[in-house]
Amino acid sequence: MEYFVEKGSVVRKIWGKSDTVLFIFAGSAAEFALNKAVDWLYFTGRLPADPLGRLFSTVSYARKIIFAENEAALKIIDSIYGIHKVVENNRAKAIPDWAYRDVLYMLIHYSIASFELLERKLTPEEKEEVYNVFYRFGQRMKLKGLAQNHTEWLLQRETDMQNDLLKSAWTVDLFRQYKKHLGALRYFVLTEGEKLIIPERVRKLLGFSKFSVLTFIVPVYKFSRKLHLDSPIKKLLLPQKYDREIAALDIV
Repeated sequence: MEYFVEKGSVVRKIWGKSDTVLFIFAGSAAEFALNKAVDWLYFTGRLPADPLGRLFSTVSYARKIIFAENEAALKIIDSIYGIHKVVENNRAKAIPDWAYRDVLYMLIHYSIASFELLERKLTPEEKEEVYNVFYRFGQRMKLKGLAQNHTEWLLQRETDMQNDLLKSAWTVDLFRQYKKHLGALRYFVLTEGEKLIIPERVRKLLGFSKFSVLTFIVPVYKFSRKLHLDSPIKKLLLPQKYDREIAALDIV
């Protein structure tokens, strides 16, 4: 049977652990709040109203694609494409192609950064493998102007962050929503975690310092996984109603 992402792929290892996936979306939550197309999230109202629910919904789609048989994965991508076209029709305006590409590129960056933070450095070949998976995803989404390989992506990513990111009133409100739904302590953990994996451009726009208190905690957390103590820690950091969703993220 042919899979969209072959068994044994590093991409399955990255997306098969809940802690890695949670870091991916923590970073993405920070960066997308700066995207010049963030107003699209407010058109439907789904993300500002329930940012965590939206997070796990997005995780579910990505997880299904990465672990699905090839034809099933393509159907899921097609459904995502169709959902966005409905939103565009309702607003009578097209989502910019660069905005779609930015989201795809965020997933690539944070997939690599999160895995390297919690596991180990990826080889150049593994980074190329990560890029290739999301490149095929982007192709199926009919995106234009995609970099042909990981090396080209690095250059395009820097250019896109310079052109497409801006701190705005949408940014401030979205972070306010994060804090409202997470509470002060969990929000603090979120932002400290984001500091560990966001690019310098994102850090400067958000006004984040380079120092994170989690720098000292991550090694302890990594050791706790060997003792199977990581699950209670994750339960403390996220609202109880998401226990099932968090547990479902652990596939590998």
